[in-house]
Amino acid sequence: MKKILEVFVDSVESAYAASQGGADRLSLCSNMILGGTTPDINVFYEIRNHIDIPIHVLLRPRLGDFCYTNTEFAILKNDVAMFRDAGAEGVQVGILNADGTLDVPRMDELMTYMGPMHATLNRAFDFCCNPLETMDQARMIGMNALLTSGQQSSAYDGRSLIAQLALRAEDMEIIACGGITSQNLEFVARITGAKAFCMSGKKARESAMHYRKMGLSMELPAQKEYTIWYTDVNEVARVRAILDREGDPLI
Repeated sequence: MKKILEVFVDSVESAYAASQGGADRLSLCSNMILGGTTPDINVFYEIRNHIDIPIHVLLRPRLGDFCYTNTEFAILKNDVAMFRDAGAEGVQVGILNADGTLDVPRMDELMTYMGPMHATLNRAFDFCCNPLETMDQARMIGMNALLTSGQQSSAYDGRSLIAQLALRAEDMEIIACGGITSQNLEFVARITGAKAFCMSGKKARESAMHYRKMGLSMELPAQKEYTIWYTDVNEVARVRAILDREGDPLI
C-alpha cells in the first residue's frame, strides 16, 4: 500500500519545493510557523495554476483555540465554498465546543458545503477531550481523514495514541504529523501503523534585506523579523525515499 506524503506549505516557493521533493499533496495555509491559518485565495490560485498535485486547504480563521463564534463559523462556511469553487481537492477544518467535545452540528453543516472535496479533521482534534469518541463522530458525519500528533507536541511523543487511532480507523485515513523528519519517520511509521504523514520540512534562511531596523518587530517576541522559513526540497525528498523503499519496510 502506497504511503501518502503531505507537506504543509504557506508560500508558492515552498509549494514548488514540496512538489519537486515528491509530495503526494499539499496542505496549504498561512502563518505556518504559528500553527497555520486560512491562506490567501490568490496564493492558492498561483499554486493551482502551476502545480498539478492535490491541494488541501487549512481552514482556521484565526490563531488560538478552535471554539468559534457565530461570525467565525460564517467565515468558515464561506471559505469552504470559496475554495471548493476554486478547485481545491480538500479542506482541513475542526470546531470544538467549550467543553472540549467536537461541535458535531456545525461540523456536519460544514460538510454540506464541501461537495466532492476530501474532508480532514484538522488539529482541533489534538485539543479535544475524548479522542476516540471524536474520531468516531468525525467518521459518522463523513469525514475522510484525521490529522494528529497524538495530542502531544510531536508525532513521536504521541505515537501511542496514533497507534490506537490507526487500529480502529477502518476506512478513515490517519495522518501523523508534528515534527516528522527523515530522522524519525521510519520509527514513527513502524510504531503507529499510520499510512499517511504530514511534514513541513521547514528550514530558516536570512532575509535578503541589507538595511535592518533593529529593536523593532511586527511579530511575536520569539520570532525574528529577518528570518524567512521555507520548505527544504532535500528533506522532502529524503522522506519520500524512505516511504518508497522496496519491500515496504515500514509495515
